[in-house]
Amino acid sequence: MSNMNKQILLKSYPEGEPTAADFEIVETAVPTPGDGEILVKTIYMSLDPYMRGRMSQAKSYSASAQIGDPMMGGGVGVVEQSNNPKFGVGNYVMSYPGWQQYSLTDGTGVMKLDPGLAPISTAVGVLGMPGLTAYFGLLKIGQPKEGETVVVAAASGAVGSVVGQVARIKGARAVGIAGSADKCAFVVEELGFDACINYKDADFAEQLAAACPDGIDVYFENVGGKVFDTVMPLLNDFARIPLCGLISQYNATSLPTGTNFLPALMRDMLTKRMTLRGFIISDHYEHLADFLRDMGGWIASGQLKYREDIVEGIENAPEAFIGLLKGANFGKLLVRVSDDPTRN
Repeated sequence: MSNMNKQILLKSYPEGEPTAADFEIVETAVPTPGDGEILVKTIYMSLDPYMRGRMSQAKSYSASAQIGDPMMGGGVGVVEQSNNPKFGVGNYVMSYPGWQQYSLTDGTGVMKLDPGLAPISTAVGVLGMPGLTAYFGLLKIGQPKEGETVVVAAASGAVGSVVGQVARIKGARAVGIAGSADKCAFVVEELGFDACINYKDADFAEQLAAACPDGIDVYFENVGGKVFDTVMPLLNDFARIPLCGLISQYNATSLPTGTNFLPALMRDMLTKRMTLRGFIISDHYEHLADFLRDMGGWIASGQLKYREDIVEGIENAPEAFIGLLKGANFGKLLVRVSDDPTRN
């Protein structure tokens, strides 16, 4: 075990797009576990869009990250020292270590992992928070019916890729929206979506309308901005909109200029009797057991596939995170902090 703990600290709250200057890399002594605590060595750090919201003092659903503290976030690691009878040295666990090589925890919110059942990295991906987000948002809010059309933004990402595949499993048509031809090809050819449209194409609106000839019954929102503006006219009566994220707006410092679509949206919400519901998955962990049962079965049967985008080295986390907010990742974004003994 190393004697030093490399950490990525939040140095400043960014104005607009984060930069490397908003982070600081430091080394501190590896902490020693106290009574009831365990020391976890991080193997994978999860990078997720919600982290941008924590890099702000604005009031939100969760506490802001504090200047001088390690950036917060989930991860997968191995127990190196234990003073807690529930965890033994060598146990693989999912916890919330933040952006650092070593972390202490009293075991609250820590889940043991069995590497024989699934790769440990999936505990912060398809079998973790992003997967549960897709599962709950689509099935409990979107409630797709057989033959309906489900459209999902950021379709090649950790959440969107699961949404479309589960929609297909439930008998709905799945239409993805992504940011490149390669991502769209992957979504259709590898994940089995019925169609995928590149929102950067000049004729994006025409392509989306052609891919949804019967309109849109469920729109799973991850992006906002011009993507939502393009989707809105295609929404059917009684359409359901699970509002999961608005990544196009996370770096905004003011309201967007141009046409105000809110009055049109409110009119459509009324006349089409639509449902738009925002949700935060931490409010809904009571669905975890059902999710793990269903998702595990779909993966084992080959009905559901996933892709990981793994960046090597904790020092590269800031650059990777900045890229995530621009859509540079392709699949669930992870940082490998140390060797994964379970991966051949």
